[in-house]
Parts: sequence; C-alpha cells; structure tokens
Amino acid sequence: MKAPLKMSNKAVVLLSGGLDSATVLAIAKEQGYECYALSFEYGQRHESEIDAARAVADSIGVSEQLVQAIDLSQWGGSALTDEIEVPKDGENNGIPVTYVPARNTIFLSHALGYAEAIGSRDIFIGVNAVDYSGYPDCRGEYIDAFQTLANLATKAGVEGSLFTIHAPLLDLSKVDIIRRGLELGVDYSMTQSCYDPANGSPCHVCDACRLRDAAFAEVELVTRQDF
Repeated sequence: MKAPLKMSNKAVVLLSGGLDSATVLAIAKEQGYECYALSFEYGQRHESEIDAARAVADSIGVSEQLVQAIDLSQWGGSALTDEIEVPKDGENNGIPVTYVPARNTIFLSHALGYAEAIGSRDIFIGVNAVDYSGYPDCRGEYIDAFQTLANLATKAGVEGSLFTIHAPLLDLSKVDIIRRGLELGVDYSMTQSCYDPANGSPCHVCDACRLRDAAFAEVELVTRQDF
C-alpha cells in the first residue's frame, strides 16, 4: 500500500473569531503550517464575530483570509440564526437552541473544497468535547467520520493524497485552552465568544460567556498562586 502523499505545509483554519478558533490558529502556526483562514457570514444575528475573526487573523498572521457568505438564516432553527431567545439561565436540558443545524458539517465542507483547491491537505477546527454545550458536531467520532468522508469524496483522497482534520482542542478543558493560547501569545481581548452581544459587548450570562468567564477566572487564580 502506498504511503499517503502530502502536498504542502498549507493548512485551512476555520476561524470564527472566538476563543477556541484563535487558539487553534496559533497552534497551527506553531506547528509550522502556512495558514489560510476561513470565516463565515452565515446569517448569524450578531456579526461582531466577523470583526473579531479579522482582528485575530491580522494579529496572529495568515497568508489569506476568506470570509464566505452562506445564509443559514434562510431555514433558521437556532437562536443564533433565528428569532429564538438565547438562553441565559445556565440550564442545559439536552442539545441547546444555540445549536445551528449541521453548521460544522457545512463549514468543514467549504474548508475541504478550499483546501483541495489550494493544495492543502490539513484542516484545523476548534471543536471541544470537554467544556462544550452538547453539540453533536463537536465530538471526536464526528471529526473521525468527516475525515473519512473527506478522503472518500475528493479527487485528492482517491488518488492517495489524504486529508487530516485537526482538532487539537478536542480533549482540553476551557482553562487548558486558554493557558495554551497564552503560552502562544494569543491576545484574547480581541476575540468574541458571546452568543448575544450588545453592540459588540459580551452579555456575560449566556452559556458561552459563562464558560469563558469561569475559565478566565480560574486561570487568573492559578496564575496568582504560581507566584
């Protein structure tokens, strides 16, 4: 059996402008990849994350950033793309309404096409299965399944130039993600994680804000204890 062919050190990095994707971009850079960032205007109710994604890309450095427009609000079904209230009570009863139907599959499919076109065989995504909200497309088995699909469904894969879907944050806690990013010099002040920001400012009560704020509080506590 032939060994998989590797085309280049180019990597496509899905960059939302949030804490996780900024960390993943920094990790890809540290690993020596030439990074091509892919962000999405997907019909989200709050587009401040696009401004954050551009700021992060400029700060960490990428060879190219594409902002792809796809309107998932046409079918809605999520508090992020439809007129559904973002939960702010801290309760989690199953998969929350902030889940966007098939979003990671849609994003990874675009990243796969982009990667094949530019000769990249590496795609980075910031999914996390530890401190996450129960989204089915943030699990390790999902990433494995999409990688299998990528290598079955592309000319490159069929010809033996195999794709790898990198999810370096998959098994890390939010605290560990932040600490890793700080080691790599990520400026988290320019990231946007809130599900319901007002004029670009985080609400501090949605699930994403609660996770983020609690993690930063723990990181600061640990840092103070280290001195």
